Amino acid sequence: MNISQWLDRKESQGFDVSHAVLPTELEREEEPDETIFFKEIRPCSILCTGDHPFATVERFGRWYRSRGREKEKGPHTGKPPWWFFTRDRDLALQTAKSRIEK
Repeated sequence: MNISQWLDRKESQGFDVSHAVLPTELEREEEPDETIFFKEIRPCSILCTGDHPFATVERFGRWYRSRGREKEKGPHTGKPPWWFFTRDRDLALQTAKSRIEK
């Protein structure tokens, strides 16, 4: 089973999959079919190990996962990761872009 099938199955069972937490094995084993958008704010060196704000949209079959970390003051962020799943490509892109540009 892949991520798209898992989301379809959960949705057919009546679950709201918009903020679903994927099973670890699915998350680890499957790469997205396509990365549609990615932006990271990293003013410090590439060797920096701090958490940097980012936003990305990835496609898994006909599902889109929009995810990232929001900005705080300074180059690093302590805010928790956010994500959601949708079949609406435009909504996924709009959300990712708006959350990284706050």
